[in-house]
Amino acid sequence: MKDSYLEVTFRHGRVLAAYYYLPRRAGQKSYRTEEVEPSVVVDYSRAGRPIGIEITAPDRVTLTKMNRVLKHLGQPILRPEDLAPLRAA
Repeated sequence: MKDSYLEVTFRHGRVLAAYYYLPRRAGQKSYRTEEVEPSVVVDYSRAGRPIGIEITAPDRVTLTKMNRVLKHLGQPILRPEDLAPLRAA
């Protein structure tokens, strides 16, 4: 996968959780996780490369918080519209 994208899980019309996929090789799996901010957990590959960000409490995650994490990981920052699906319900 070459591009990052956001996947949002809904339950009864409300956002339950979300996952921000970072670029990774096909079949690459999470080997280690680290909570880097409250409600934000980064998944790392066996080689130590960040491959995704779990958003465990989407209502508590802000654009500023996500961009702080992405900057720390050396990833491109998000625009407000990139997180719009979290606010949809």
